[in-house]
Amino acid sequence: MKENQEEIDAKPRILVVDDEENIRDMLKRHFRFIGYEVECASNGKEALEIMNKKRFEVVISDINMPDMDGIELLRAIKNSAPMTHCIMITGYVTMDNVLSCMRLGADTCVFKPLEDMAELEDAVKAAVDHLKHWQMKLKTLIRMKPE
Repeated sequence: MKENQEEIDAKPRILVVDDEENIRDMLKRHFRFIGYEVECASNGKEALEIMNKKRFEVVISDINMPDMDGIELLRAIKNSAPMTHCIMITGYVTMDNVLSCMRLGADTCVFKPLEDMAELEDAVKAAVDHLKHWQMKLKTLIRMKPE
């Protein structure tokens, strides 16, 4: 029971995945400043390696990256960690990319340049709130369970 409460009270973890170092650094600083724990990866393969060691509530991923792009990463995350919320970002806006993100279960797709962080912040907050809602439901269910 105590472990469940600690999980609910812990800082939400975000994994930022982008091949552009300046975008990774900017997002890392921004989301740490507003209270999230943030780690970064430069491509999808690196992101999956990190996710094998640690659980993240939210992944913010670019779509166009070398080695493993964001669409492939999204597909892998939804297969291995379906409760992880995925927010896609892209400067290469195409109908195919947006439809692929939607079909594979991304929360949203935010277009670069990321001049106004409000849309991205709102998407992350909505994802975290959604997970906290279900964590509270599970906590209530555990308390109701006869011993």
